[in-house]
Amino acid sequence: MRAVQSKDARFDGWFFTAVLTTRIYCRPSCPVVPPKVENMRFYPSAAAAQQAGFRACKRCRPDASPGSPEWNDRADLVARAMRLIADGVVDTDGVPGLATQLGYSVRQVQRQLVAELGAGPLAIARAQRAQTARLLIETTSMPMADIAFAAGFTSVRAFNDTVREVFALSPSELRARSKGQAAAVTGMISLRLPFRQPLNPDNLFGHLVATGVPGVEEWRDGWYRRTLRLPHGHGVVALRPMPDHIACQLSLSDQRDLAIAISRCRRMLDLDADPVAVDDLLRADPVLRPLVDKAPGRRVPHTVDGAEFAVRAVLGQQVSTAAARTHAGRLVLAHGEPITDPAGGLTHLFPTMQALAATDPETLAFPKARRTTFMTLVETLAAGEIDLGAGADWNRARDQLAALPGIGPWTVESIAMRALGDPDAFVASDLGIKYAARDLGLPEAPKALAEHARAWRPWRAYAVQYLWATGDHAINRLPA
Repeated sequence: MRAVQSKDARFDGWFFTAVLTTRIYCRPSCPVVPPKVENMRFYPSAAAAQQAGFRACKRCRPDASPGSPEWNDRADLVARAMRLIADGVVDTDGVPGLATQLGYSVRQVQRQLVAELGAGPLAIARAQRAQTARLLIETTSMPMADIAFAAGFTSVRAFNDTVREVFALSPSELRARSKGQAAAVTGMISLRLPFRQPLNPDNLFGHLVATGVPGVEEWRDGWYRRTLRLPHGHGVVALRPMPDHIACQLSLSDQRDLAIAISRCRRMLDLDADPVAVDDLLRADPVLRPLVDKAPGRRVPHTVDGAEFAVRAVLGQQVSTAAARTHAGRLVLAHGEPITDPAGGLTHLFPTMQALAATDPETLAFPKARRTTFMTLVETLAAGEIDLGAGADWNRARDQLAALPGIGPWTVESIAMRALGDPDAFVASDLGIKYAARDLGLPEAPKALAEHARAWRPWRAYAVQYLWATGDHAINRLPA
């Protein structure tokens, strides 16, 4: 209740408040005067509030709040399920497909989601479809029938009923309120990605740009741009840091991929993190406190494709950033799928694991041992024997990676941090971390440093960002 009374935006997405008298649900920071306590109800998800018969507030737009940080901070069944639902698994494979990926029965998944979130996977996916529909209604001039199917609805009637039920407005009324923001003429969808303050974009965008693969990623006119391989086609996204949001421009070959593309971009930029909780814990260490105070809100740069990053991590073993980019660029030219990018210099999608598994090892300009590591990894990923996707079991993936030849602790933890999104991943043997530890008076030996870093749990991946920032490297600077 204190969070609602203080209108604390930090709790947006953590829970939702509903008012019995108006039948409206809001985010905690809604500017409307809070009602009497006895008239309020609290729900752990927007889907639960919708199932209880409440409609979204037109003023605070709770459907557009940042997601709960819990789903990216935890590795249990519910968190993994939420990441997969956001990645569109229920829309593409249904609840049975979701359960299969999680390794549980449909009944177990349903029971645990309802117990914690007050809604099952279908209701949660429906809430996501409603938000996607609203984005398309307000930011494009697409016909409503096209929007219905692009958002994942099976019929125009279901689309109309859901929009009316959730937003208390018809689709045409929602469009009339959007003040002429339509941009479908160019095929570009423009939107704002919210986050919890503070956010320091320097290392986030700096890292993505400095390690970007030519043809797949670029920095152009203040925008980070990259290609996306999506379930129904491909896309190009442009992202730019703004004071209170991330500007996002999406061009998709199939609009049905909108929600998935947004989810992957949010995950790549770590936008659902709770920086206050992270920074408060790290400040407890006197060594880290000045680093956090100097530039709070650092995020962990993740990826849009776990398998892609795993390959890039192997390419980066014991070589410079520039050399790793060169190796990756060659693979993209040889095995990536060409695309057309009228707005810039992007040329390819990153190769699939199946395409890379067909590579002739003799064509790889690596030492023999590295070629063996590379081929074993891509063949294993192509066969689906290791899951590095949104719903992956972090510990199981670590064990499977470590069992492959040539993949040691640095590679495993790099993949855990960037691909799996484990907030506690820690690259104790990284050269940049070793230099930072030396300069800060911390233990340099990986084992001793890991022991000291136990106090930073469960946010050691964020501590890595602050330690890296002590060095003079392009990954720490927002490109000019």
